[in-house]
Amino acid sequence: MSKLRSLLSVLVFAPAAFAADPTGEPLSLSQAIEQALAKNFAIKVEGYDAAIAAARVTESLGKFDPVLSGSYTNAANRNPLLTFDTTTGLRNTTSDESDSYDVGVGGLLPWGMTYRLGASTTNARGTFNAYTDNFDSFAGVSGTQPLLRDFGFGPTMASIRIARTNRAISDWQFKQAVIDTITRVTFAYHDLNFAHAYLRSATRSRDLAAGLLDENEKRFKVGSMSEYDVTSAKARVASREENVLSAERQVRDAENFLKQLITDDKTPALLDRRLAIDPPPPAPIVLVDPATDFRTALEKRPDYQQAKLALQRSDLNARLQRNQLLPRLDLVGSYGHNGLDEDRGASRRQVQDKDYRSYSWGVVMSVPLTFTTERGRYRAAKLAQRQSATQLEQVEQAIVVSVGNAAGQIETAQKRIQANRRAREHAQATLDAEVKRLRVGQSSTFFVAQQQELLSIAEVREAAAMSDYHKALAEYDRQLGLTLEKLNVTVEPPK
Repeated sequence: MSKLRSLLSVLVFAPAAFAADPTGEPLSLSQAIEQALAKNFAIKVEGYDAAIAAARVTESLGKFDPVLSGSYTNAANRNPLLTFDTTTGLRNTTSDESDSYDVGVGGLLPWGMTYRLGASTTNARGTFNAYTDNFDSFAGVSGTQPLLRDFGFGPTMASIRIARTNRAISDWQFKQAVIDTITRVTFAYHDLNFAHAYLRSATRSRDLAAGLLDENEKRFKVGSMSEYDVTSAKARVASREENVLSAERQVRDAENFLKQLITDDKTPALLDRRLAIDPPPPAPIVLVDPATDFRTALEKRPDYQQAKLALQRSDLNARLQRNQLLPRLDLVGSYGHNGLDEDRGASRRQVQDKDYRSYSWGVVMSVPLTFTTERGRYRAAKLAQRQSATQLEQVEQAIVVSVGNAAGQIETAQKRIQANRRAREHAQATLDAEVKRLRVGQSSTFFVAQQQELLSIAEVREAAAMSDYHKALAEYDRQLGLTLEKLNVTVEPPK
């Protein structure tokens, strides 16, 4: 089995749309699975969810990206004074104008601190200084460090950890989609094989009835058989012809379902292509122990791993909401150097020379009076946490039952194969004996026709039991989460 490296990287296998079309070679089960891995729409759709979850992780990491900012502001003001011009009687005024330039880089650090490294220059002039240039410059760093709410790596990294957990859940969902698709392909493949077996049995039964009709007509011509026997034989041929038509329709329906799983063809031509398959080899006798295999299922099953990750995500959110119950207490501070001169260059050189130091520090506190919102969110997070824990237990219980049921299906199918094989052998022997009795005049066409029908039923039941056994083995692997491992399929969801 070829390895699946990436959903969005198109896998190229030797078979084209269908291996049987151009060469006449029938399609094997492994080829059908390979084509499904490359072309199945359900896998492709689930792959996009995995890629989207990976993109969400990148989005959450963006909170630590430094941000470059810059601004320019021009302001002009004319302000009234409380004095009046004695000549005109009008109120005296003052005016001022300023140009401000600012550039800086700021961001968030993983322990919750916000920072900004920047420089600014303001040229303020007006009536107060006879409109002389007055460049006030500053360069330095400022920051705010939470001490209670949003303090530390936990609250700051929570959104990233939740996004990574969601990505891990999506990866397991993608694996589940691949496992389910492989299992459906296996089921469809064996259903098609059974449909062919049913058609062969129906065709054989019709041919036997036609042969019996021909023999009855010959006997009627020589007077050794009644017209009623000939008419009854004709009715049986017509009835079994209807069974053949029904079996042919069942084959076409099974073909179409398998084709839907293993190709991405969307045209009506899909329905016109015939699909030949290799008869699967007899499945080996497998002894299963659900009590022992239960631990394997807990380790391998994607749905259980998803439930565990969902509980982990709930724990992360609960811890975050508990932190939000704290009041906000932030340590703020800044450090830098100033410059002031009528010349812009001189003002900036003073900053570069670090001649005039500037610093500040303090604390800022904010306390909600009721914490209503925070208490509601924390309570909801705790309930969601308990819900996730209960869902994990629910999944674990479901695994116990599903693994046990799947094991029971294997054991039952094995017994059905043996029982139906014996029934088919006895039916064949009885039919052969009844035909011999008919030819020597010790039986009637009614009993021969009856045995033909019993043989056909036995053949169909044996084929159904064998198909169900193959499907039960595939289902047991799915319930244990071993489908990919047994087929040597490596799944790497799109990133």
